[in-house]
Amino acid sequence: MPLYLTEGEVNEVLTMELALESVEEAFRLMSEGGATNPPRSRIRLPEGGLFNFMCAAAPGAGVMGLKAYGVTRGNSVKFYVQLFSSETGELLALMEAGDLGQVRTGAASGVATKYMAREDSETVGVIGSGYQARTQLEAVCNVRAIKSARVFSRNPERRERYATRMGERLGIEISPVESGEECVADADVVIVMTSANRPVLNGEWLSEGTHINAAGANHWMRRELDGDAVRRSDVIVTDEIEQAKLECGDLIYPAELGSIRWEQVRSLADVVGGSAPGRNSDKEITLFESQGLAVQDITTGIRVYQLALERGLGREIS
Repeated sequence: MPLYLTEGEVNEVLTMELALESVEEAFRLMSEGGATNPPRSRIRLPEGGLFNFMCAAAPGAGVMGLKAYGVTRGNSVKFYVQLFSSETGELLALMEAGDLGQVRTGAASGVATKYMAREDSETVGVIGSGYQARTQLEAVCNVRAIKSARVFSRNPERRERYATRMGERLGIEISPVESGEECVADADVVIVMTSANRPVLNGEWLSEGTHINAAGANHWMRRELDGDAVRRSDVIVTDEIEQAKLECGDLIYPAELGSIRWEQVRSLADVVGGSAPGRNSDKEITLFESQGLAVQDITTGIRVYQLALERGLGREIS
């Protein structure tokens, strides 16, 4: 019978290390033809609501499934993942997936950093101090020997709180700063995780050799990077190109203006699989644009499901 897992039960077994392994495997399977991920669907509801539906199949990992979540005015968003066996078609699990989504989003940037950032990267600039920015930095610290970070957001109290909590959690020095420019100056890795609809990262602030993880602009009306930041990027990678063409405002507008061509954008699956370089030299600026894929949810989710079975977590649904 299918297993139902709550957020608390998912969190008993979910770690960043597990998510990094699972998400990297998802992109490797995509590069080998062992996984398929169509673009997300969004159904518009009255009064500005949305029903979001994203699905994927990863026969290479023995799983297929979907994530669905509704966005309605005045209510918190609840995320749910359903997992099915790709061998038998049976429903394996239904799990609450808010935290799973947060961790796997961070893990995707971690995988991109592993393949695209300079090996000697030690410093990080984080623009944004919300809950999603926490796992972004955690993932980067898992794949590079980061020694220090700076954080900027518009709310001084939130950036102070982020610096204190994440510094204690990761064991590195984190300084809250008063501007985006100060935040990213000479940073080896830049993380942008905001809900901005206007650019918060200017290309003129970037130093050569920087790697950028831009993970907040997953709607065509949102932008976190100005056109110069995109134009200066020597290598541009996204988690899935067809979805980026629908959702990634950071790339849609420069492509329409002719600053970049979609033909030069590569998928992270190509980079992980070895058919495209993550960077060609230590001087290049590299950019990873993350929209979030269902294949990341299901490959991470199947590992969570297997560990939950081993530990006797969850309850069966008759």
